[in-house]
Amino acid sequence: MKCRFFKLGIYKYKQMKYIFKILLPFLLISSTLFAQENFQIRTIAFYNLENLFDTVNDTLKNDEASPIMGMKEGREEVYQKKLANMSKVLSEIGTNEAKISATIIGVAEVENRKVLEDLLQTDNLKNEQYEIIHYDSPDLRGIDVALLYKPSNFRPTHHEVFELKLWDENGMRIYTRDQLLVSGYLDDELIHVIVNHWPSRRGGEAKSRSKREKAAYLNTRIIEKIKLTDPNPKVIIMGDLNDDPHNASLKKVLKTKSKKANVKEGDIYNPMEDMFRRGQNTLVYRDNINLFDQIMFTSPLLTTKKDYSTYKMYKTNVFNPQYLTTQTGKYKGYPHRSFAGNNFINGYSDHYPVYMYLIKETNTPQLKN
Repeated sequence: MKCRFFKLGIYKYKQMKYIFKILLPFLLISSTLFAQENFQIRTIAFYNLENLFDTVNDTLKNDEASPIMGMKEGREEVYQKKLANMSKVLSEIGTNEAKISATIIGVAEVENRKVLEDLLQTDNLKNEQYEIIHYDSPDLRGIDVALLYKPSNFRPTHHEVFELKLWDENGMRIYTRDQLLVSGYLDDELIHVIVNHWPSRRGGEAKSRSKREKAAYLNTRIIEKIKLTDPNPKVIIMGDLNDDPHNASLKKVLKTKSKKANVKEGDIYNPMEDMFRRGQNTLVYRDNINLFDQIMFTSPLLTTKKDYSTYKMYKTNVFNPQYLTTQTGKYKGYPHRSFAGNNFINGYSDHYPVYMYLIKETNTPQLKN
C-alpha cells in the first residue's frame, strides 16, 4: 500500500513541477501577449464521458452491460445526476483563459444522440447553444463518438464517419467505434476535426496493439482524403486513443513529432508527448499513469515565430481541477469516476478531459460569444 501511494506521490510531484514549469512562462506571456494586442481565443476540447447511457433498453445494442442498466433501482435519478456532473465539466473546460466555454468538444462513450440532447438541456449547458454531430457506430458495447459545437463560431460544411474494420485471429469481425470527421469554418478559417475512440487494451497492450495501429492508419487515410481538396489542411486529431503518446500507433504510423523544431509541412505535432514525459496523465490504471486522451494537429496550426495572423495553437493541457480527482481512500489520486461496477459513486469520468487554445490576432476586441 505504501509503495502504491509512493508511486502516485512521485507522479503528482512530477505533475506539479511540470505544471509550474509550463505555467510560469505562459503567465508572463499572457500578461504581455493579451495586453499588448487583441487576440481572439477559441477552446477545442475532448472528453471521454464514461458510459453515458440512458435508462431505456435498446434491443439492438448490448446496453444491458452498461453500469446504469445494471442497477436494479434509481436509474432515472442517477441518469440526471450523471448528466449534471458531465455538463458541469464541459461548461468549465478552458474558461480559465478563454472566459467562455469551448467552441468545439469531441466526446466518447455516448450511447446515442438522445443522451447528448439531454446533456445539452442541463442547467449548465442549456444557454450555450451547442449543436450535435453524431452517428450510430457498430460498436458492440453501443458506444459512439460525437462532436458538440457552437454554430456562432464554427460552421460545419461536411461530416462523415469512417468504419474501422477489424478481425480477430479466428477471422471473426470485431465491431468497434467509427472515426468521425467534421470539416468546417472556425470563424473564417477551414479546419478539419477527427474524433477517435480507438480499440481498448483488452487482452493486454501487446496482443491488442495491432488494432490501434490500424486505427492510426485509418486516420492517415482520412487525412489523405482531406488533402484531395485542401492540400495543406489544418487537421485536429483528438480522442481516447488507448495508447500513450510514445506508442507505435502514434510514433510509427501517424509519425507524430514532439519537438516544434522538427515539424515540417504536413507533419503532425503532438504536444502531449512532452507532457506525458513530464508526468501529466488523463487516467490511472493499476497505479500506473497513462495519457490516452490526446489532442494533436498538423503543421499549419503550429507557429515557431509567434505569427498569429491565422489561428495557431497557444497552449494544450489536461483539465483536472481538484474535484475531478478522488481525494481519499483506495483510489486516492485517480480520476473521480462515475461508476464502481454497477454502483454510481457520484463522480465524473475515469478520464480527465484535454483541451487546447487556438488564438489569432484581430483588429477588434476579443469576442465573447
